[in-house]
Amino acid sequence: MSQAAPHARYEDIVRFVRSMDFPNEAARRYTEIHLHRIGRTLERVPSPRSSGRILELGAYMQMTPALQCVLGYTEVRGAFFGPLGRVDEKSITSGGREIFRCVVDLFDAEKDRYPYEDGRFETVLACEIFEHLLHDPMHMLTEINRVLEDQGTLILTTPNVTSFTAVARVLEQSGNPQLYSKYADPRGEYAETEIPHVREYTPLELTEAVESAGFEVVSLTTEASPGYENEQRVRKILERLSYSTDLRGEQMYCIARKRSGKPTIRYPKFLYDV
Repeated sequence: MSQAAPHARYEDIVRFVRSMDFPNEAARRYTEIHLHRIGRTLERVPSPRSSGRILELGAYMQMTPALQCVLGYTEVRGAFFGPLGRVDEKSITSGGREIFRCVVDLFDAEKDRYPYEDGRFETVLACEIFEHLLHDPMHMLTEINRVLEDQGTLILTTPNVTSFTAVARVLEQSGNPQLYSKYADPRGEYAETEIPHVREYTPLELTEAVESAGFEVVSLTTEASPGYENEQRVRKILERLSYSTDLRGEQMYCIARKRSGKPTIRYPKFLYDV
């Protein structure tokens, strides 16, 4: 499993995220549970080098403020699922004082043309979204490619369906190999809009999808997710059977760069029944 040491700014990111005011205790608990992933994702975001414009798809406002307040992007835009054309404005406070404000555009990430001109952003984040897409995941990747400038960076994170945990669940018949396979509580507030994990990907599948959309994968790494303790025993089984133990963490982090003129495949055969 490929795992990089934490970057020097990881602690700054975590400290900043913890300093934000949260709308309720449930939101704070959720952020704390996922804080390591949030920090590890944000430390992979490159420093601004051209326009200073960055887009976060699926902006829950947990990572969004740090893009400006810690990483130094001058124009931060959020996007969220909703009716195309609607625009919300979100703000974040710390200690009761506003520290961040941004515009959040609403649209369907796998159906609509994104409301930005070609080459608008130098960086786009698509974190914990790809596994939820129901109809056309390549639409999201091709639209991201369109709104990125040449040499712009895509940061994509998603679970790994070939992780040590997935292998253990299959061998033990103890659960679904997807890291998360539950439906939303039908009695809950988000029962009608919350889409579960439709499809989790292997590292090779993720690489093929990203490259098919006109990107060059700069790095694809995996890490163990807190709370999963299958690594050592499953590693020994795989080694004994001469199977690879690389890229077996539960969380995948992909960094890719747009390459203008790179051939694209709109409907990769591994993903679509075409």
